[in-house]
Amino acid sequence: MARSIQAELKQRKPFRTLEEEAAVSLARTAAVLEYAVADLLRHHGLTPTQYNVLRILRGAEPDGLGRNEVRERLVFKVSDATRLLDRLEDMGLVERTRGGEDRRVVVARITRKGLDLLAPLDGEIERFHRQKLGHIGQRKLRTLLSLLAQAREYC
Repeated sequence: MARSIQAELKQRKPFRTLEEEAAVSLARTAAVLEYAVADLLRHHGLTPTQYNVLRILRGAEPDGLGRNEVRERLVFKVSDATRLLDRLEDMGLVERTRGGEDRRVVVARITRKGLDLLAPLDGEIERFHRQKLGHIGQRKLRTLLSLLAQAREYC
């Protein structure tokens, strides 16, 4: 049987409210999953945020996206998307070009090297997710997704 968040954190006093317990449990679960995926990605020279950007840009092909569009789509928000794109460009995973008519617009696109890096990661990430969450079952996962969407409505 799964341990309660109170037991996992070795917390002696009960949570003040059920909502607080749920929020702490959700944050802890997200942190545990994030740490594990970060460890997987580290072996490929990427952070989770860099991986997220590459997936976003792959999905935006062939048009690419501007910096602000990339930032808005990130799972974990960052304040400086420009530096994030700079690092990915330095790694040869992203290229940026000036827009057509409006030269102020800079469009980022994933490179062939970026696509080649993502290709084997797709299977690894899929196996990771199945290993960590597959035991919950499809019906319960759909319920979890619905509950999480409801919680985000008020954030």
